[in-house]
Amino acid sequence: MTDVRFGIIGIGNIGTTHVARFERGEIAHARLVGICDSDPAALARHPHLKGWSDSAAMIASGEVDAVIISAPHYAHTPISIDALSHGLHVLVEKPLAVHQADCDRMIAAHTNPDQVFAVMFDTRTEPRYRKLRELIQSGQLGRIRRINWILTAWFRSNAYYRSSNWRATWGGEGGGMLVNQLPHDLDLFQWLFGLPQRVRAFCPIGKYHPIEVEDEVNALLEFADGSTAVLVATTGEAPGTDRREIIGDNGRVVVYPDRLEFTRTAMPTSEWNATTEKSFGGPETSLETIEIDGKGGHHTEVINAFVSTIRGEGSLIAEAAEGRASVSLANAIILSSELDRTVELPLDPATFEQWLSGKRESSTFDANAATSGGVADMSASFSS
Repeated sequence: MTDVRFGIIGIGNIGTTHVARFERGEIAHARLVGICDSDPAALARHPHLKGWSDSAAMIASGEVDAVIISAPHYAHTPISIDALSHGLHVLVEKPLAVHQADCDRMIAAHTNPDQVFAVMFDTRTEPRYRKLRELIQSGQLGRIRRINWILTAWFRSNAYYRSSNWRATWGGEGGGMLVNQLPHDLDLFQWLFGLPQRVRAFCPIGKYHPIEVEDEVNALLEFADGSTAVLVATTGEAPGTDRREIIGDNGRVVVYPDRLEFTRTAMPTSEWNATTEKSFGGPETSLETIEIDGKGGHHTEVINAFVSTIRGEGSLIAEAAEGRASVSLANAIILSSELDRTVELPLDPATFEQWLSGKRESSTFDANAATSGGVADMSASFSS
């Protein structure tokens, strides 16, 4: 089989890193044919590649077999649908879309099983999360009781928010942290635990930055079985904290970059609670440190899996349809905060789309305003 011919749509921060991956030869059985961006300066940074200023022209050209869509979030839906309708394979950057209704439109457009449609959830490639999922699914943790998800190491300066005119606006980006920094963690959360039944959230708007969207998230999540989770995140704290802690009936796991620390109970806590004659204390525990080797393949692994699936030789890291769950959770969190009440899941897609439409109408985003014209240094944000 010949190499898969790729086009990259959206040559901003992340799109530029994708170009570099192809040029370093990291993507097997594939070649980068060209790039697409409405900003002439973005195309000019890669004069050796064929450039298109319009995604429809690239898609209809017959020169590409697959596209990576790394354009601003609202563009994911129309570009994906156009590419799928032309028979192309499609890999979409996170989030799959800004809201559930657009996710549903994209998923409905994927009618040909021979076309590969995927979403870029590269954090799933990290060995620490794969091991954590194994511990949960094997039952070693027992029934999950409580989850702490503290993600305050996402510091961003005002300069970051000024780097693109669409960023941190309802009209250009569709939200703040929940659609930009947190989609990977929201995906990990639902991949590990499923979706909660109820959400109560408090998401301050522009608490740390002069922006019109949320830069802090505080959410209490409740599952159908009564287990709960707390999600705390912000782009305004320094130094920040990155801590994921899962408490089950058989102990507690804390996730670190290079290891998992599993404090196991000698017997299930529920059994000790029901049978002990002691008023204080708890079951005996032992600490098991699970060393983690490697950091995962991240974007490169996702793209290579995408190519392998196109060639009929492998499987995807995440199918596009799996991207809907994290979007649903993000939508529920911001809606709970904005309406100042508990929100039930599943969330009605039409209700959220109507609410977001109102926010877009009042947005300061100006589609005709000049962008920064450059690419920010994002090396501290994402890996290879």
